[in-house]
Amino acid sequence: MHAVGIVAAAGSGLRLGADRPKALVPLGGRPLVCWAVDTLRDAGVADVVVTVPASELRAFATVLPADVRIVVGGDTRTASVRAALAALAVVGTADTVLVHDAARPLTPSDVVTRVLAALAAGARAAVPVLPVVDTTVTVDDDGLVTATLERAALRRVQTPQGFALATLLDAYDLLPAGVELTDDAAVVRAAGVPVVTVAGDERAAKVTVAHDLAVAELQLGGSG
Repeated sequence: MHAVGIVAAAGSGLRLGADRPKALVPLGGRPLVCWAVDTLRDAGVADVVVTVPASELRAFATVLPADVRIVVGGDTRTASVRAALAALAVVGTADTVLVHDAARPLTPSDVVTRVLAALAAGARAAVPVLPVVDTTVTVDDDGLVTATLERAALRRVQTPQGFALATLLDAYDLLPAGVELTDDAAVVRAAGVPVVTVAGDERAAKVTVAHDLAVAELQLGGSG
């Protein structure tokens, strides 16, 4: 099995309050994107493609290893992954692809290993998940609670998400133009492909706002 990795890093840093793309915001003195690339490589995924904003090509090239392929992403996650998949056409021996968020910098490499193991065992799609521990409700347009959901069947989905490369390519080909989904597992599920789950990790939390970054810094400081 030859796995390649995609790191989605074209997002803005607006909600983080940053003056640069989120993936270039430093954590422990290194950009978030560098941590995400290392997560994949530490698990043996050597070929990595990173999607970046068109205006920041030079900035990303400065911080990333020279053998990381950098491609211009789109305005949405779906568009960015499409661009990365097109770039993967040059990696002729690849049969498996992992899609990871640059905004999950502290994801342990053993999460990647579990996803790869599920794919090696025959799954066409696999995602890391965690249980939902808070009471979860639905609300109406006025913010009033309408129902309480049963937590036993709920999971929080993380990355990297893994796929047979042909499966993900076919699923994106089937996705109607203009349709935007929140992650790649949703894309393959829309194509009728079952998605298996593996254990995620609390350290794979997503950095979205300034508080998340502060928590990540604390985790990093405590890891030594």
